[in-house]
Amino acid sequence: MPDRLERLCEQKGLRMTEQRRVVARVLSVAEDHPDAEELHRRAAEVDPRISLATVYRTVRLFEEAGIIERHDFRDGRSRYEETPTDHHDHLIDVKTGEVLEFVNEEIERLQERVARELGYRLVDHRLELYGVPLGEQKKEE
Repeated sequence: MPDRLERLCEQKGLRMTEQRRVVARVLSVAEDHPDAEELHRRAAEVDPRISLATVYRTVRLFEEAGIIERHDFRDGRSRYEETPTDHHDHLIDVKTGEVLEFVNEEIERLQERVARELGYRLVDHRLELYGVPLGEQKKEE
């Protein structure tokens, strides 16, 4: 739903300007993990008056409110996604920067076991895997 983030912002008491609404809508329909420049490009297609500075301020506000998450996938750019309701991990293609979301129950169980063996109860985690497509592995070695 394109207005999902807008409703979350309003529920959290954020003042929603028209430009913030545009950024929220762009993030709501994003199927990838765009950085601020890409968000700006998409938002400017809707409202050409939106500046890059406005996008940066807006994503920082949304992040501080817990509405979106920022990821730094080692490519020098912060990327954003709506704060997920269901846990998932990320696999990042180091060639293209594409981010694949996945859930693997075996990995989840292993992380729980490692924490328990070290005397901890796992309360949160973030897993990022970095790779190249299998067909390109030989070129990397």
